[in-house]
Amino acid sequence: MKKKLFIILGIISICLATTLVTLAVTNESFGKKIPSDYHVGITYQEALKQDKPIIGLFYVDWCGYCLRFMPKFATLNRLYKDDYNFVMLNAEDPANQKLVDDVALSGFPTMYVIDPKYDNRFLLNNAIYLDLKKLRPELDRYLKLRERLDNCQKCSDVR
Repeated sequence: MKKKLFIILGIISICLATTLVTLAVTNESFGKKIPSDYHVGITYQEALKQDKPIIGLFYVDWCGYCLRFMPKFATLNRLYKDDYNFVMLNAEDPANQKLVDDVALSGFPTMYVIDPKYDNRFLLNNAIYLDLKKLRPELDRYLKLRERLDNCQKCSDVR
């Protein structure tokens, strides 16, 4: 009887320990961040006032993929801060609702290049988000295109 009781108590202890470890790993109160804890870039309203294209990241705080991407987004901000304005847009924030309605969000995170100067925006393929070797050429390609547009605009201004 005592042997069965020790076995049952052992199983309960293991289950309880596993549950506590799982809670410690996944619970915010134990230090886990949420995407909103990353304060990358500037506000969308501030970005619109400047003459740089915007990298807009649409996210939600409950999204594990969004959380996983945030360190890469912070790295992109450091690499491209002179060329792009980086903006985090919580898709569940009512202040962002108009913009969220204007873009096609099929999941999270969703990243757009938004260029108010040329009334242009395009969706970046989410399959390349975590691979900076694939993502950076796309960002560089848009910068080259924008430079050509700027040069064309200067040529037409001269005429």
